[in-house]
Amino acid sequence: MKLSEIGELSLLERIRSRFAASAKDVMAGIGDDSAVVIPRDQPLLLTTDMMTEGVHFDLGLTTCYQIGFKLISVNVSDIYAMGGVPRFVLLDLAADRKTEEQCIESFFDGVQRAMSIYLVRLIGGDLSSSKAGLAVSATVMGYAKKPVMRSGARPGDRIYVTGTLGDSACGLELLKRIRRPLFIETGDRTDSPMGWRTMQPLLRRHLLPEARRPGRVAKVATAMIDVSDGLLIDLSRLCDESGVGARIYMRHLPLSSQMRKAASALGIEPYALATSGGEDYELLFTAPRGRKVDAVVIGEITESERIFVDRNGTERPFSPEGYQHWH
Repeated sequence: MKLSEIGELSLLERIRSRFAASAKDVMAGIGDDSAVVIPRDQPLLLTTDMMTEGVHFDLGLTTCYQIGFKLISVNVSDIYAMGGVPRFVLLDLAADRKTEEQCIESFFDGVQRAMSIYLVRLIGGDLSSSKAGLAVSATVMGYAKKPVMRSGARPGDRIYVTGTLGDSACGLELLKRIRRPLFIETGDRTDSPMGWRTMQPLLRRHLLPEARRPGRVAKVATAMIDVSDGLLIDLSRLCDESGVGARIYMRHLPLSSQMRKAASALGIEPYALATSGGEDYELLFTAPRGRKVDAVVIGEITESERIFVDRNGTERPFSPEGYQHWH
């Protein structure tokens, strides 16, 4: 059945029924002109992200479930990057009238699964028709006792990352070669000489990313950002906001064994994926020298110069390489 056969009111009622769980701090959710929430006595965090067909995803390579799951994760990641706790979601969806009901139901399955992981609640949104494919957007609200900004880094601070880099970008390269959607959420797999054990975590990192909770990091971080567009471009953004420079050491960048193996098989330099590949959603942050931090140190903040040191000790300036719209 297509959306034109279901109709907006029927689809809205399905959504309302699916996400009808109540909460003490929600006075009114789906169904009124506005959601009504009872605010906490803490700073309120607000973030929004849009995903459009042909730009952020290709339905020839991605399932509707994965789009829904990823949409929530990328927004939650922004809340985590401020040291916050996500709480509420507003969701917008625009689709062609010929879009199949199964796709929309699967999309909401992915949304619901991600919401259950992050303990957030859907409290409203909007539905619209589209003549340019599927477009989805989410706004996530959360709280932080003391938000961690991008602007707090100081010369002498160490630079840390919470996990391996380049896995998602490598997963995307694998997906482009597989050339079909992989329903890994239901156990779908594909055979390859490099082995499913190598491919699966990289594909999952790209298709079903989970945002990295800040935990104790938020208490020691002087500045923080999530790695969404690539290490170098996101680090450059942090440096810009803090008015500082940075020195990064290639030998310290954390790379997974699966990414190294797959990149070699694909003929791609793994450190190119690690520095310029996006959508890892690890936390990149700074902390004063001498603080005990459960993360990987990859460099230090400097007064102004931005230097990348390769494995041979050769230094070169780095530029903000990574994903940018309209480039």
